[in-house]
Amino acid sequence: MPRRSRWLLLASFGLLVSATQVLWLSFAPITPEAHRALGVSEGAIGDLAVINPLMYVLLALPAGRWMDRRFGAALGAGALLTASGALLRVVHPSSYGWVFAGQLVLSAGQPLVLNASTKVAARYFPPGERTTAISVASAAQFVGILAAALTGTLLWDAGGLRLVLVVHAVLATAAAAGVLAALRLPAGYRTEVTGHAPLGWLKHDPLLWRLGGLLFVGVGVFNAVATWLDSILGDLGHPGAAGGLIAVMTAAGILGAAVLPGVAARRNRRREVLLTTTLATLVAFLAIAVVHDVLFAGVVLAVEGFVLLAGLPVALDWSELESGPERAGTATGFLLLAGNLGGVVLVLVVQAVIGNPYLALVAISALAVPGIVLALRLPRHARSHLEDDRVRAEELPA
Repeated sequence: MPRRSRWLLLASFGLLVSATQVLWLSFAPITPEAHRALGVSEGAIGDLAVINPLMYVLLALPAGRWMDRRFGAALGAGALLTASGALLRVVHPSSYGWVFAGQLVLSAGQPLVLNASTKVAARYFPPGERTTAISVASAAQFVGILAAALTGTLLWDAGGLRLVLVVHAVLATAAAAGVLAALRLPAGYRTEVTGHAPLGWLKHDPLLWRLGGLLFVGVGVFNAVATWLDSILGDLGHPGAAGGLIAVMTAAGILGAAVLPGVAARRNRRREVLLTTTLATLVAFLAIAVVHDVLFAGVVLAVEGFVLLAGLPVALDWSELESGPERAGTATGFLLLAGNLGGVVLVLVVQAVIGNPYLALVAISALAVPGIVLALRLPRHARSHLEDDRVRAEELPA
């Protein structure tokens, strides 16, 4: 595939990935306003965000297996479900039922989109560019999270819930249209599985289980911080500071996700990067528990975000080398399933001690310990994309 075409395809895919995150978090920054506009409780608004990880847990592995067998059909279905769900919410913006139905549909599409992150890289990019492609797709998730957080209140102030849902629907529809058009481009490499593809290989692959455990911890820590930092800092005498600090952490994470995986791949230091993410988590939140200054917390969280969020593309890149391009969709689904489970479980763990801000910070820090153990058990070196025998897929005719 010509160089320009594959990067345009990646840009379209990245926009769709970002759109899935924006749609997931549409109501997070405007929960008090949305519950009044829809005539339901704040808990019911929170349920709209819970649908997304729940659907991912249910559909991640089936979506990954479909992705491995019929990439174009699976990603196309994901794009259509994402756009259709967003448009359903616009049909009756003041009806909780319509909004709930739309959230169900778009949440069903998310596994089919996110599981394609490594397949897009393996299918359209030569081995030397795959780490970069995976990094871009992963960073797009965090771009979507940041965009939802920063624009929700602005859109509400400008036009209420209707404008929020319409703008998000336009974004999703444009992204889906771009991906559907890009899927007409010929692939550069074969990645589909032929015949029956049992999951036995996944059960007996210790590296993928360790990477899954690391994402369980990493995504769980990020979600716990995003959920409880406002309460923690409020109890420490800094109410209202959490929103800006989470934005700083996420922005630094976007930069880390774009930069660190390439460095790790070129120097074959993926293990060291993943170990650093867990060690940084252990130190960062203990430091914030000791020093309560907001500026200090901002610097610490920027460093933490830079390394923590880079863990996702590093793990996905390593999983594609481990599983091979033909099984990359299933491997990605498994790892993101682990991350989503961690995002739910670790939030509940911190909730148990949230009444004491010091205990909450220590708990977040302690969550890194299992990750450190897992990272130390990773192989010291991974195969290079340029050396891996399993990526010697036959080039398709242009």
